[in-house]
Amino acid sequence: MTRPIDQTATLSGLTKFQFITLMAMLMSINAVSIDIMLPGLQEIGASLGVADENDRQFVITAYLIGMGFAQLFFGPLSDRFGRKGPLLGGLALYGLCALAIVFVPTFAALLFFRFVQGVGAAATRVITVSVVRDVYGGRQMAEIMSLVMMVFMIVPVVAPSIGQLIMLFSEWHMIFVVIALFAVTIAVPVALRLQETLAPANRRAFTVSVILDGFRIVLTNRLALFYTLATSALLGGLFGFVNSAQQILVGVYGLGIWFPAVFAAFAGMMAVASFTSSRLVQRFGMRALSHAALLGFTLASFVWVSLSLIGPLPLPLFIILHAATMFQFGLIAANFNAMAMEPLGHVAGTASSVLGFTQTIGGGVIGAFIGQAFDGTVTPLAAGFFIVAIFAVAFVLIAEGGRLFRPHNPTV
Repeated sequence: MTRPIDQTATLSGLTKFQFITLMAMLMSINAVSIDIMLPGLQEIGASLGVADENDRQFVITAYLIGMGFAQLFFGPLSDRFGRKGPLLGGLALYGLCALAIVFVPTFAALLFFRFVQGVGAAATRVITVSVVRDVYGGRQMAEIMSLVMMVFMIVPVVAPSIGQLIMLFSEWHMIFVVIALFAVTIAVPVALRLQETLAPANRRAFTVSVILDGFRIVLTNRLALFYTLATSALLGGLFGFVNSAQQILVGVYGLGIWFPAVFAAFAGMMAVASFTSSRLVQRFGMRALSHAALLGFTLASFVWVSLSLIGPLPLPLFIILHAATMFQFGLIAANFNAMAMEPLGHVAGTASSVLGFTQTIGGGVIGAFIGQAFDGTVTPLAAGFFIVAIFAVAFVLIAEGGRLFRPHNPTV
């Protein structure tokens, strides 16, 4: 049942503005964990004896794998014990691993702690979406998630610049000290201000049979499953860019210290798109907005890969084409997640964990393949974007029974 927006304070203990800000900060943990270190990847590799520059991408992949698998645990846990306790536990694990990385002697040890750090971060991904679903439903959830994503996208705008600043005055270890401090900054308002949003009557037993039943509910819901698979495919393209961004923008286009500025511009396009989505979704609906954006994403990526096959893309053309895909992605992500969660409010924690696991692991693996395919040109990235777009369109068509743009009811 859709709850009115003015119940935000009653259900969470926060005003709407405070609620959106805190949820965005929780979601941004993952952007901070990845984007702030991009300027330092080269030095991390050199410091820890990584010979193959593509192997540096495993710093990102290890984190995503840890986060992906752990979501299967945190979702059912939060359905049994509530949202707040598991969330604080995840934040503590995340912050402690960041500090441990400061002292690692080898690249293998760094990857281990990055994996475990991803495990802690899984709580923020799963439980944030669950909390939003506890408080909102339908187009209201899509509006709130779009605003959360808008604030969340500000982090990739500033994080690489912060990382670059740290590298100018210190070295890569300090990046992880900053990450640990960020975790503390978020944990304090969660502990002191956020109320428990899961009512005792809605809690589910933490047993194997109940957990498996929750997974069955999610995986047998056609809308939830195939919108999740569509999101996973598109995230694969995004992760592929993140994995190879430093190699493309610095190695191919020679941007040097201007790399964070261009990377920030791409993230800014997604932030603008998320805000646009929040303004338009109540009027046009999630399907009309996101389906149109998906077709736009597919068209832009087709043009991108076609031109890249003809010859090297000039930097301005690369920026235009990639920015076009990023804008469309910003219109898609929050709406696809809201539509996947909409029919699963009664198992929100478990649903969020299954959806998050599929998106993170699926997107992470696809992104790793795209990143590892880097050959000194932008063609593998462009081809990756087009391929994931085709799969996403197919998954959405299956979810919608072969028809796009068809609203299911006035709230979705």
